Amino acid sequence: MAVRFGDTSQDRKVRVQGEPVDSYPQLAPEVERGAARRITVVGEEILNRRCREVTEAEFGTPELSQLIDDMFATNQVANGAGIAAPQVDVDLQLFIWDIVDDWGVRHVGHIANPVLDEIGSDDRVLVEESEGCLSVPGPYRMVPRPDRAVVRGRDKDGKPLVIEGRGYFARCLQHETDHLYGHLYLDRLSKRERKSALVEMAGSKEKMFAEREARAQKLGK
Repeated sequence: MAVRFGDTSQDRKVRVQGEPVDSYPQLAPEVERGAARRITVVGEEILNRRCREVTEAEFGTPELSQLIDDMFATNQVANGAGIAAPQVDVDLQLFIWDIVDDWGVRHVGHIANPVLDEIGSDDRVLVEESEGCLSVPGPYRMVPRPDRAVVRGRDKDGKPLVIEGRGYFARCLQHETDHLYGHLYLDRLSKRERKSALVEMAGSKEKMFAEREARAQKLGK
């Protein structure tokens, strides 16, 4: 998911894997360990299919940890708020996030095999807000989503994990979960809006790619 303009990672309150921490570095440790990967772009087949679940044998492995580190590094290079495994061309139900919410709290973490809870109508408010995507470089469009989300899954070691978000963090959780089922935010637009977004992307993607490359070089990634 693309970051909102004006977001910053330097905030007083931080929650890692849903739990508050006293202090946290500006760059997540995973970014330091990871390597940036190429980000897939709308039209590539992997973005249009349901990803497979992380298996029991894969939890706790160096390979899964390295993938998560690389996803954090890729997200940082792309100036994103979150990124899903199919966006780095990996067929797994896995995504990471590093995002500041509407109340100035920074959320950092990862989740495998996520499932969104059904939010009852009494607890749900539909909010239409600007949304972008790292796999649709450039355009932002207004997309309606519930302002609260609860996602259940497992961490890289296989431990159960429940993450709750409100506001833009809730949007991020829903956006990234969508990726794992082969859906982009473009799929939630009218045909006319989708076409205009793709036209805008065609004119802006090279600039976005150049900006990512410059950030990668600056970070040594």
